[in-house]
Amino acid sequence: MDQKKPIKKSYEIDMCNGRLFSKILLFTLPLIASGILQLLFNVADVIVVGRFAGKEALAAVGSTASLTNLIINVFIGLSVGSNVMVARFFGGRNEKAVNDAVHTSIFISLIAGVILTIIGITSAKPLLSLMGTPDDVIEYSTLYMRIYFAGMPVMMLYNFGSAILRAVGDTRRPLYYLLIAGMINFALNLVFVIYFGMGVSGVAIATVASQVISASLVLRCLIKDEGAIKLSLKKLRINKNILLQIARIGLPAGIQGALFNLSNVVIQSSVNSFGSVIMAGNTAAQNLEGFVYTSMNSVHQATVSFVGQNAGAKKMDRVKKAIIECLLLVTFIGLLMGNLMAYFSPQLLTIFSRDEAIINAGVGRLNIICTTYCLCGIMDVLVGGLRGLGSAIIPTVISLIGACMLRIVYIMTYFRWHRSLAMLYMTYPISWTITLTAQLIFLIYLYKKTCRMMNRK
Repeated sequence: MDQKKPIKKSYEIDMCNGRLFSKILLFTLPLIASGILQLLFNVADVIVVGRFAGKEALAAVGSTASLTNLIINVFIGLSVGSNVMVARFFGGRNEKAVNDAVHTSIFISLIAGVILTIIGITSAKPLLSLMGTPDDVIEYSTLYMRIYFAGMPVMMLYNFGSAILRAVGDTRRPLYYLLIAGMINFALNLVFVIYFGMGVSGVAIATVASQVISASLVLRCLIKDEGAIKLSLKKLRINKNILLQIARIGLPAGIQGALFNLSNVVIQSSVNSFGSVIMAGNTAAQNLEGFVYTSMNSVHQATVSFVGQNAGAKKMDRVKKAIIECLLLVTFIGLLMGNLMAYFSPQLLTIFSRDEAIINAGVGRLNIICTTYCLCGIMDVLVGGLRGLGSAIIPTVISLIGACMLRIVYIMTYFRWHRSLAMLYMTYPISWTITLTAQLIFLIYLYKKTCRMMNRK
């Protein structure tokens, strides 16, 4: 094997040496900014649609989110596998394996994008019907979803490409690319919806166009790189051994994400039963929640990369320290941002709609979800630690039982007996608490087992 040390760049973070917390912050802050910019793609859609195309169009854009995430999460999970493998090879200074992982990952992203386009376009309306989407919303939802899925190849390319950059500590350039794409997205929203009166089709086309820009910039970045992650389009092929390693981690991660979103689809179906006004309020609230979640999820991504690189370098003391510091950071972010979001929710919801009934529906959701959101962040960091250590199956099983099955059982029993929006939303903090407890127990066990195995060697 080629053990040559990868070329170090100014935008890469040395995760295996030096103080951890400052480097975790340096890694995480651009990720938070990137996540917020990516959210602005959808928030811009929702604001423009809510203000200029009516509550049915607003409900349509929001009602597709859980279903869309359910469909794409298995493939997004593969990008997590790519991140872990590139990070571990990079930490272990195996430049050839890094480069093979890069080419395999990009090839997978293109195949995944084509598959998702076919699935999304052909199954949009039947699946929305199964979710009980109201008649006054379903045509808008179907149109939005079909256009959105037409852009899946570039979305997958961006996700896999940015996962590769994160694995070597580069979170700044994806931020710059999203800033450019975000401004283009917002400008196109205004033009298509307000000037041309295109409604949901306008915001969908604007979103796809912005994704083309961000994916193109990431692709150009990888092609121009001079180190281990340099991409050559002529070398695009699948390395079978690396594919299996990516799939071993990525598929369970994707299934786990899909399971969470399966339960969210069930919850969205329950929300749909309350009518389009509640759906619109729920949509607006979810978009505000997204700013808290993406900030916490950035710490999860940092956990995967820092644990992955240090495990690859066999520095288990740094693995433990990285997990602890990421847990402290995500708890702080979740408590601060979540409670601020809940406190200012009436004012923030007016960004999306002036309708008092819609605002009240959104406030009800945010008061429950955002005040307990740090539990979700803690759960995700624990899962990130498990993935960085190379475990994938057990976290998926725990999530299946603790999140997906529990939520569905809760909705089919307790919610049915005490039918209210508050009782529906309580399923989130209950499932987070149970799941994170189980993940913590297994993470402690796996860490100790990994240390024993390394000591024997």
